Amino acid sequence: MKSIGGFYYVRCDGKEYECKARGSFRKSGNSPVVGDRVKISVPTEGYCAIEEILPRKNKLKRPALANIDTLVIVCSTVDPQPNLAVIDKMTAAAVNNNMTPVVVISKNDIENGDEVAQIYRKSGIEVFQCSPDDRAEADRLLSYLRGKEAAFTGNSGVGKSTLLNMLFPTLSLQTGDISEKLGRGRHTTRVVELFEIEGCYVADTPGFSTVDLQRYEMIDKEQLQYCFPEFEPYLGQCQFTSCAHVCEKGCRILQALSDGEIRPTRHQSYVAMYNEVKDIKPWQLKK
Repeated sequence: MKSIGGFYYVRCDGKEYECKARGSFRKSGNSPVVGDRVKISVPTEGYCAIEEILPRKNKLKRPALANIDTLVIVCSTVDPQPNLAVIDKMTAAAVNNNMTPVVVISKNDIENGDEVAQIYRKSGIEVFQCSPDDRAEADRLLSYLRGKEAAFTGNSGVGKSTLLNMLFPTLSLQTGDISEKLGRGRHTTRVVELFEIEGCYVADTPGFSTVDLQRYEMIDKEQLQYCFPEFEPYLGQCQFTSCAHVCEKGCRILQALSDGEIRPTRHQSYVAMYNEVKDIKPWQLKK
């Protein structure tokens, strides 16, 4: 649930155990991270010990999180304006990490976000349009998240804190107490924590912005095409098997773009991301 100062706090059978990790984890370079499923030993005295890390569904480098089911990408209609290229990078990074991307458009009461919403709905991505006066949409999002482990990301000013307070009224008090206990401001600490609340696990990740995913989650050029869900019906139908879907003759993706089946902004983001990594070797991406 949380790691701080070399201690790991593990929830098991309704109890929380303060644990140390075996030295073998440090030697292997594979230390436990928040969200890991682990096996622990519980001695009669002294600290509990993490004995084994169970296989992970996924793992983010920064923030260090494992087994995330849903990445909630929060953008706003105004102040700041939605940056589609950044949102596209986030959704692709989520798919590449075996997470389901969800786009939440905030400040929908100030300016209507239907145009942005339609881009992602057509791309096969779940979209929620939230505002403080729309409890029904917040309840729909909360229902979607129940039973899942979710992390929220979004740049400063998009209303992520307001959204979290709407969804989980008690979360603000809890995270505030923890930050005060640490003696640091909430936005300067790097402590990552999971909260079990309202039937789901929510990762509190102070400072987690879209910059983190852009910097640490580069996608191999061969895998990138699979990170855009709307490309899937057309993959394998291009004239050439080596098609990069950028400007090639006989490309089925480009035909779908021309037919209006793929949104131009989404393909533009794909091309930009492809060009960023086309000359990078797969082993370099894993560094």
